[in-house]
Amino acid sequence: MSSLRFKAIDKLTAFKGEVEVASPAKITAIFNENVFTLKTAREFLSDEAYKSLAASIKGGKRIDRNMASQIAAGMRQWAESKGVTHFTHWFQPLTNAAAEKHDSFFTIKGDGTAIEEFDGAALIQQEPDASSFPSGGLRATFEARGYTAWDPSSPAFIIEIGQGHTLCIPTIFVSYTGESLDYKAPLLKALEALNKSAVEVCNYFDRNVTKVTATLGWEQEYFVIDAGLANARPDLIMTGRTVFGHSPAKGQQLEDHYFGSIPERIYTFMRDFENESYKLGIPLRTRHNEVAPSQFECAPIFEEVNIAVDHNVLLMDVMSRVAKRHGLVVLLHEKPFAGINGSGKHNNWSMATDTGVNLLAPGKTPKTNLMFLTFFVNTIKAVHDHADLMRAAIASAGNDHRLGANEAPPAIISIFIGKFLSEVLTEVESRVGKKFSEQDEIMLKLDIHKTIPELLLDNTDRNRTSPFAFTGNKFEFRAVGSSANCANAMITLNTIMADTLGQFKKEVDGLIEKGEKKEVAIMQVIQQYIVHSKKVLFEGDGYSEEWEKEAARRGLPNVKTTPLALDALSTSKAKHLFEAHHVYNHLELEARHEIALEDYIKKVQIEGRVIGDLATNHILPTAINYQNNLIQNVKGLKELGLKESAYKAQLDVLQEISEHIQIVRSKVEEMTEARKDANALTHSRDKALAYNDKVKPFFDEIRYHVDKLELLVDDTQWELPKYRELVFLR
Repeated sequence: MSSLRFKAIDKLTAFKGEVEVASPAKITAIFNENVFTLKTAREFLSDEAYKSLAASIKGGKRIDRNMASQIAAGMRQWAESKGVTHFTHWFQPLTNAAAEKHDSFFTIKGDGTAIEEFDGAALIQQEPDASSFPSGGLRATFEARGYTAWDPSSPAFIIEIGQGHTLCIPTIFVSYTGESLDYKAPLLKALEALNKSAVEVCNYFDRNVTKVTATLGWEQEYFVIDAGLANARPDLIMTGRTVFGHSPAKGQQLEDHYFGSIPERIYTFMRDFENESYKLGIPLRTRHNEVAPSQFECAPIFEEVNIAVDHNVLLMDVMSRVAKRHGLVVLLHEKPFAGINGSGKHNNWSMATDTGVNLLAPGKTPKTNLMFLTFFVNTIKAVHDHADLMRAAIASAGNDHRLGANEAPPAIISIFIGKFLSEVLTEVESRVGKKFSEQDEIMLKLDIHKTIPELLLDNTDRNRTSPFAFTGNKFEFRAVGSSANCANAMITLNTIMADTLGQFKKEVDGLIEKGEKKEVAIMQVIQQYIVHSKKVLFEGDGYSEEWEKEAARRGLPNVKTTPLALDALSTSKAKHLFEAHHVYNHLELEARHEIALEDYIKKVQIEGRVIGDLATNHILPTAINYQNNLIQNVKGLKELGLKESAYKAQLDVLQEISEHIQIVRSKVEEMTEARKDANALTHSRDKALAYNDKVKPFFDEIRYHVDKLELLVDDTQWELPKYRELVFLR
């Protein structure tokens, strides 16, 4: 009883909940406390510096070096008032985690005088060593130079770690030759492409619209388990998921965890990380128990996409750090436990004009509803035409474990829009071959606002099996993985939307030039788009085998594995799309394909190694020890002269254990050889396919027999914490 497993259980049992969390009287009292907002900037900057910063944030205007120096001086003054001694350019390399290199304000002048300094040059640009970040072949390892450049649209913030305070400046990250090496740079380009195309379409309806902003409200799902139990599981530490573990008698079948009372220890942790988040300007609004035991979710108020992405990356870091204070571990893997729900990051996406209109919300007049219908149908067409890129945007080793299982969306990209809007589109489609006129009755029937109560009712009970669902005034991209950077999905979604809106405008303008009235031209193109894209619409059960067959009949792709899903990034269509909107050049897109393949290979490779290590050094020795106990028991009973029937049960168990031991041993050896064969391949795609097709199948085979051993071996001898302990003990 001295294994890490039982020590962790003993410590957990004795845990008194020592961590105290102070609660503010109001959230507003601490919200943005550690953020250099425009309101804060107003206090620390001159009028001209403030106006320059505001113009950059609101209008994207460039800040010159002189103004940057004034802004940097004010930013340092504010930061030092809060105990900051160091600053860092905070960026998002292609690792799904943020990166930072801290520099102090401290410097020494030529005459030996020590001073605190932070000038405009340091604010605008830094030169971190880029040699060890993923580049996908864009640069050689010996070419270490990379540049971070300030993104004024995302406010600087102060991270508090223990007693230390660091000023963080959100930046893009590019190579010496200008290619993007991060998520933020292409995201900003995609958002600008959408803005341009969307404004042009909005001007059909309202000439006052000069800017369209994409908005995002993510929902972050995660598991929380005791740190002691996690530390006793090498697979959790190394891979983020359990590669072995038999399902407990009770899982989520009673459905008693979802929206249930939050356990006190978890509630304390939640309050703690929420307070840290509020200080950083992360507008968290919701917290609750999710479906699986030990699974939870939080969600913020909608924000502009760039800010929302930064906040989600920041939140994942904050949650993981704060958890340690509470003796907990946050698991962000998409499928940490077999047999229960995995975790996603639902990306709720919409578009808003600078005149205050949500473009995916029904309006109050036929004209505004025509604008809604325009953007609604264009979104459907964008997803239909680029379903392969949408699938590639959420492809990862972790998400492959999740998609299609336990309430996660399937790998087939489809759209759910609900009964009412389906009827609206059917009504428009029914006029195929009939000419629209200004007095056309159908135009007058588009008073969608009259049936908003019906619309909201229909979409409240949304289809949770759909990877992309309309939920009343936004689309919810539910297939994004919980550990992913939201930017990847948002880059793709905003780019394909920009492209589709651009095509839409060309087609509408073409009809207008031929003499059609504007509204009639718009309706004609909408009708064409509905007919073209309707096969991507699906209202039924996305988990069913019937849907897989139906999707195949419709010609919808069903790409279940990451290596094949990533092929979409190497097509000429993808290269043309991203180059046309200046989001990626062909080198950057190829690099991202290579990086994603390498990430997949390395993660599956690590899982294979962990499986081999656990099986060989933990599972088999434990099973053999118990086997020896049974052998001694059988020998003793036999020496007493008992008949074989008296110890037949022991012999049966011995036989079962021996068979499972032999199979585990042989399968681990076969897996190791398959891994060696895969490693010998030089092309990344070939290697990824080998790991997927030749190595990964051993995982479930080995797991089956290890999990059977878990049921047979004496519980007191089993070293690894079991599922019943991991997900139920807090």
